[in-house]
Formats: sequence, C-alpha cells, structure tokens
Amino acid sequence: MSSLKQNAPSPLVIFAALNAFQRATSLRAGIELEVFTHIAAGANTAAELAHCAQASEKGMRILCDYLTISGFLTKQDHSYALTPDSAFFLDKKSPAYFGSVALFLTHPTQIANYLDLVPAVRKGGSVGHGNMDPENPLWVEFAKNMAPMSAAGAAELARLVAIHQMPMKVLDISAGPGAYGIEIAKLNPAAEIYAQDWKNVLEVSAEHARDAGVGNRYHTLPGSAFDVDYGSGYDLVLLPNFLHHFDAPTIVQLLKKVHAALKPGGRVATVEFVPNDDRVTPPQEAAFSLMMLGSTEGGDAYTFKELDAMFRQAGFGVSTTQPLGPQTLLLTSFE
Repeated sequence: MSSLKQNAPSPLVIFAALNAFQRATSLRAGIELEVFTHIAAGANTAAELAHCAQASEKGMRILCDYLTISGFLTKQDHSYALTPDSAFFLDKKSPAYFGSVALFLTHPTQIANYLDLVPAVRKGGSVGHGNMDPENPLWVEFAKNMAPMSAAGAAELARLVAIHQMPMKVLDISAGPGAYGIEIAKLNPAAEIYAQDWKNVLEVSAEHARDAGVGNRYHTLPGSAFDVDYGSGYDLVLLPNFLHHFDAPTIVQLLKKVHAALKPGGRVATVEFVPNDDRVTPPQEAAFSLMMLGSTEGGDAYTFKELDAMFRQAGFGVSTTQPLGPQTLLLTSFE
C-alpha cells in the first residue's frame, strides 16, 4: 500500500511550476533590498534585516523564509545565513557579485515576452520583433547589468585566444558590455578592438573600456551587424551570445560576411548555449531555446552539429569546442 501511495500522481509539481515566477521575483526583491549583503555584514534576523532595508519585519520574514525554501538562504531558529552560492554571487562586497543580472533577466519587457507563449509556439518565434528592434533600449540594460555573467568566461576566452605582445586586430560583434574584447585588450597591449553594436549600447561598452584602461584601443562600429562595414584584415572575430537570435539562413549570411573580414589564418571565437543532440540536456543549455522562442522571431539554441554545419556552409574549416562556464566556446578556423 505504501508503494502505491508513493507512486500516486500528484499535482504539486504542476502547482510549483505555475507559481515559479514567484521564485524569480522574490530573488530580485532580495537583491534589490540587499538582503544578502546585509546578512554578510552581520544582520541575520527578520527584525535586523528589516531595519537595514527600511522594510516591514513581517515582509522581511516572509521574503527570507521564501528565499530559504528556494535554496538561497538557510535558517536556524530565527537566524538566516547565506548559502555558499549566495555568499559568492549575491553579496555586493564579493568580487564575483552577480546580482545586477536580475535587473535584465526579470526586466518587464523580458517577462512580457513569456506571459502568453501560445502565439509564439504557433508561429515558431515571437510575435512581432521580440527584443530585436534597432536601438532597443533593453540592450542598454543588458550592457549595463549582464557584464558579471560574461566576466569569468571573457577572461578565460582571452587567455585562450590572445596572442601576447603581438599586433592583433579583433572584431567584437554584438559587443554588449564589451567584456570579451576588453579582456583581450587587457591581456595583449598590442591588440586593437573594433566593437560592433547599436550606438546606444556602444556608449556603455566604450565606458567600460575606458574604465579598464584600454579606451584608446577600443574602436566602435555602430549599427546593425548585417549592415555595418566591418573593414578587413582581422586576426580574430568574436561572436559572443549573438547567433542564437537568428534562424540558420540568416546566421550563414552573417558568417559569410565574417569570413570576408578575416585574414587568412584568422579565427572566430563563438560563445553560445549549446545543447546536446537530444535537445533536453544539459538542462540549462537546452532550456535556452525557450528564451529565444519568446524573445526572437527566428532564434534557437543550436547544437554543435548545427553550428558546425553553418560555419562550413559559410566557407569556414574545422570548429572545436570547450566549456566556458555554463556556455560553450567554439573556435573556428579560416579556410
């Protein structure tokens, strides 16, 4: 009888999924109220945290209990503490602070893309342009708030591709916060970075370059990646988190333009969420396809086989892969 009870159907997983938005919004509230920073500084009861955050004790108790249930805090008696992940990524005093990403990922424009997915499922992409309108101010929010997500991966990519002390011309397509190109410029003082993105976004990445001390070697190419003149003679082209916004024919069109901008022997470094061929593993990489369904007209999370085929169709040679944090780095050779 007990085994039958254990295997009985339960609506709880469905109920949890339909309330999952609360997990995202409560985490954002904790970040905005600096709950994790206050706990790291020694405030650990609802009353102490309420005082620090200028909030009600009841509201703080309910929020912190929910963050505990969600795995972001622990609780002993009436005292809250940080988990190792929260201490590392959500305390503002931590050099790995990650909290600003919440401002982009839970931006009202982002959330609105998924409030009614039925039309997107029927169409196979967002109704309208999704997030892909020219000069969309959402991408300024991306450039301002998503830099922590690319920081570790950008440093590792630079270590792999920067040619130390040798002159190096680098094109950073859809530069966003500029992290990938900036890290290469920091590692190689002879590297010149040409960053392409919308004008309003490049104002942010250029500021980041100046802050990093490489502004004199950071050049901007404002406009659409499909229309702007890249120039030529690049040793390296960076494609960080860009190809997933488009369908395969559009990607091949872009890659042909990239191929023409490279010098013989040059390489392309692509950063993507790459699922396995089954498209359901690994979970985070595979789930990224839903983000593209809701926010782009033709985008997807592409497998390595699909990406490799697109590069070859555009005239490139061999592509290799290696992990880059939660993402995958593809290095593709000129042919």
